[in-house]
Amino acid sequence: MQVTGHITRDSLMTLEAYSKYRKAHKAEIYAHRRLRSVMLGENINVQFESELSIRYQIQEMLRVEKIFEEEGIEQEIEAYAPLVPSGTNWKATMLLEYTDIHERKRELARLIGVEDRMFVEVEGHARVYAIADEDLERENDEKTSAVHFVRFELTPAMREAVRAGAAVKLGCDHTNYPAHVSIAPETLASLAGDLK
Repeated sequence: MQVTGHITRDSLMTLEAYSKYRKAHKAEIYAHRRLRSVMLGENINVQFESELSIRYQIQEMLRVEKIFEEEGIEQEIEAYAPLVPSGTNWKATMLLEYTDIHERKRELARLIGVEDRMFVEVEGHARVYAIADEDLERENDEKTSAVHFVRFELTPAMREAVRAGAAVKLGCDHTNYPAHVSIAPETLASLAGDLK
């Protein structure tokens, strides 16, 4: 899958070409996604997106929905392309994962606003809180959603520090989910590649 810096209809594969590519490269795409996933505590999975992961998501949607017409392809690009990091930020899909349906219902009610309390902290710099759900509101007065889209906007000094090897923590300071974790060096190396 060619990374071009910009996802356009012309840069995507045809359904036939993608079907062949998918068979040959599925394991490496999954490895890329695993590398960029960070578990925060037991129930929050933050999957940092990249052009490759979003390109794969778009191609998968086109394949599953059998979309080959121009308008449908453009709609998928419109829906997913905003999740590609711009060079000044990290963008991620945040999943609140609870296997038990009753626990999930209870915890989603307790975790209203959790997406706004997510942060990254670059060594030597202040915390950067997530800008969440820019596409649409994903919570109401009764519960939050199990899926959120978050963006962490980094200053030039923070980006330079990350590229130079500074440690980074991912955390949450929501009253009902206080947690933080150091991002593993191999994951951080991949994330540093998103920054300009």
